[in-house]
Amino acid sequence: MTYSLVIPVYGNEGSIPDLLAAIAGLAPRLDGEFEAVFVVDGSPDRSFAVLRDALPAQPFASQLLLHARNFGSFAAIRSGLAAARGDCLAVMAADLQEPIELVEKFFATLARGEADVVVGTREGRADPWLTRTMSSLFWWSYRTFVQPEIPPGGVDVFGCTRAFRDELLALGEANTSLVGQIFWLGYRRVAMPYQRLPRQHGKSAWSVSRKLKYLMDSLFAFSDLPIRLLIAAGGVGLFASIVLALVVAVARLAGFVEVPGYAMTMITLLFFGGLNAFGLGIVGAYTWRAYENTKRRPLSIVQRAESFGRRGP
Repeated sequence: MTYSLVIPVYGNEGSIPDLLAAIAGLAPRLDGEFEAVFVVDGSPDRSFAVLRDALPAQPFASQLLLHARNFGSFAAIRSGLAAARGDCLAVMAADLQEPIELVEKFFATLARGEADVVVGTREGRADPWLTRTMSSLFWWSYRTFVQPEIPPGGVDVFGCTRAFRDELLALGEANTSLVGQIFWLGYRRVAMPYQRLPRQHGKSAWSVSRKLKYLMDSLFAFSDLPIRLLIAAGGVGLFASIVLALVVAVARLAGFVEVPGYAMTMITLLFFGGLNAFGLGIVGAYTWRAYENTKRRPLSIVQRAESFGRRGP
């Protein structure tokens, strides 16, 4: 059995020594050949240089890929999965907030043939209160509006078989959610709980704007909820306009309205103008994503790729 661990790297220069030490401790515990695949996703720090200098001396085989620019963590994971040679594959973050023992459990479950994909589900996290609250709100929205199958704590890491990897990489659409694709594919899936560890180095690159884009991409890629909401809003607006027209007509015939009301006219125009703009925005979001996929651009570009053998006995 062969194992591959894929690690996207962005702004993780400070955590690389601890990361390499953790992987070096994992490799001997696996019953088979092991490799680590590092994908530096256009990181602005010295992550690539540090890894390039350190990997030749490590007691495990490795690959080092460098993206031409920052394409995002999902694109980095896909590049790493495409380059990985293992029968069992796992993904973890470079910040070590997921315990390395979780990866070992992923590999053990996959090697025994108990599942095709294993997802890590957070039961708790040692993060500040605001971070925990925002994360809970994000994943509640994801479960409510996109995919109810997602665990309450969300999914950041996973492991899979080579067959599952091949099907995942065959889904080539842009501006989507890798987590959503994992659950859309189905297969035999196992959820594995863990406690998220405190971050020791640097800060997360997942800003509020990136999380919002992630949620929007997931929503438009896996749900027709915005279209259904638009239809409902249009129906309510149409009903309201009919009622309003009847009220105005009756009032006019009864002599209660002698001069057309400026305020009512403006309110009506603003309401339906805003409703129309809102609807066009939703339709435009779907249209833009469909247009992006027709371009067939690569989801990432690997600028450099290097391989390093295992050092030591």
